[in-house]
Amino acid sequence: MTVRSILDEKGYDVQTIGPDATLREAVEALADKRIGAIVVTDAERRVVGILSERDCVRVIGLDGPGRLDDAVSTVMTSKVVTADGNETVHQVMEHMTAGRFRHLPVVQGGKLLGIISIGDVVKHRLAEMERESHAMREYIMST
Repeated sequence: MTVRSILDEKGYDVQTIGPDATLREAVEALADKRIGAIVVTDAERRVVGILSERDCVRVIGLDGPGRLDDAVSTVMTSKVVTADGNETVHQVMEHMTAGRFRHLPVVQGGKLLGIISIGDVVKHRLAEMERESHAMREYIMST
């Protein structure tokens, strides 16, 4: 199963924010949309960063709520690992495990296409395992 098949099922909607927006605006968007990360893009929809709940908690916990008025660009992760639509679920799991992150923007032609979360990956992997188990039961019952 590929990243594109996951996006085809879940949709391509991605919450984005500009690098000059404030951390306060980003936190409000995360809370309002009930999401764990927001992708930071430029005017051409190229990924320039990602900001997670963890990033927000860390910076506010260390520096205090005064940081809420800082630009997202001062807090975001700027070295973003991305996937393309042809990568497999296994490849995405490896990226997420190695990088210890829960959200992976999907890029095509240098532009943001969608986002995959660890929840999306787990859901699809469990469904795949259930299909394999069902096929195995069917095979055993038919012999």
